[in-house]
Amino acid sequence: MHRGLPEIATLIFHEVTDEPLGSGLQRHTARRYAFTRQQLDHHLEHIAAGPVAPSLVHDVDLTRPGRHLLLTFDDGGRSARDAADALERHGWRGHFFVITNRIGGQTFLRASDIRALRAGGHVVGTHSHTHPDIFPDLSEHRMLEEWRVSTAILENLLGEPIRTASVPGGDISPAVLESATAAGLDYLFTSEPWLRTRRVGGCWMLGRFCVKAGTSPRRVGDLVAFRGWKRARLERQLKVLARRGMGPLYRLYVYRTTRHDRNGHGGPR
Repeated sequence: MHRGLPEIATLIFHEVTDEPLGSGLQRHTARRYAFTRQQLDHHLEHIAAGPVAPSLVHDVDLTRPGRHLLLTFDDGGRSARDAADALERHGWRGHFFVITNRIGGQTFLRASDIRALRAGGHVVGTHSHTHPDIFPDLSEHRMLEEWRVSTAILENLLGEPIRTASVPGGDISPAVLESATAAGLDYLFTSEPWLRTRRVGGCWMLGRFCVKAGTSPRRVGDLVAFRGWKRARLERQLKVLARRGMGPLYRLYVYRTTRHDRNGHGGPR
């Protein structure tokens, strides 16, 4: 461990539901991120057996050495309430990041659900307003608009400042990181499996490992024990290089796989 720097093991989950057509983004590619309730329970059992109990980012001193574990849930699908219930059975709280233009949608959280999450002690943050799938392609103005519109909606809903966010789509760039500072955010969660935080301006950047449907509970157990992060980082780097090599073909792939949800709504672009 580097002197003076903490290690933060953060996991991303998405939908936790036995009825995937009833929660979250309704697109083919979203299925790889969906868990049944039983699958989540298995993951949580391995987390409970680990050396560190989950914390909230607001409660961690990011300037001091130590090891911490954070659990995050992206998109704001209806199943977020079930995920929160599962955490609470262990006495834990998590971070729930909401796509604000989907609030009240057929497969997404209602305003009352979001208030209930916050009242239960969970952190509620923004996952952008419209979930652009290649966030770095946006102009600086559009990035700021995504953060500012979404935080304003959540602040109006909850009556408190929203200073925590996660990047939609997974891709980052220096401009994406700088946009978080410009928007007045304090914490930005990426999809890069970093253990150590970075600071850009006044905003802390935290890495995360994305848990997919095919991720074994044993691997989750290793990650929360701070093992296997170098492997995860290498896997992520290879994936990013492959995307860059595809160039325009990658953008076409993203467009074709996200333009329509199965419920008939256009994909959040």
